[in-house]
Amino acid sequence: MTVGMINANPVVHERPERAAHPHAADALDPLDVFDTVRDIKDPEHPYSLEQLSVLSEESISVDEKLGRIQITFTPTVQHCSMATVIGLCLRLKLMQNYPPHFKVLICFCISGILIMMISLVVL
Repeated sequence: MTVGMINANPVVHERPERAAHPHAADALDPLDVFDTVRDIKDPEHPYSLEQLSVLSEESISVDEKLGRIQITFTPTVQHCSMATVIGLCLRLKLMQNYPPHFKVLICFCISGILIMMISLVVL
């Protein structure tokens, strides 16, 4: 059994500055959700999911009419044993920040294959 990090030397990307984006105060959009989850730290490294390109603005969709938030993340390695932990961190952050009527779908993508991980109503 191997002990230690799965990805000891991840590629770290510079975090771009964010400008305020104008939208209706009561409307929720993907950028709002991204701003909420972008600072979650990777379980193995001192970097955020954004810095490791595990998560991006483009990987989030919001449908307010259906009350749905979908997040798709891509682990840094195919055989990432921390994918479940990352998914649960995302779920917890959404539970803490958004109303209970949103259904949340968290997926991860490995080698172009989309895998549904967690589908639930935020409580």
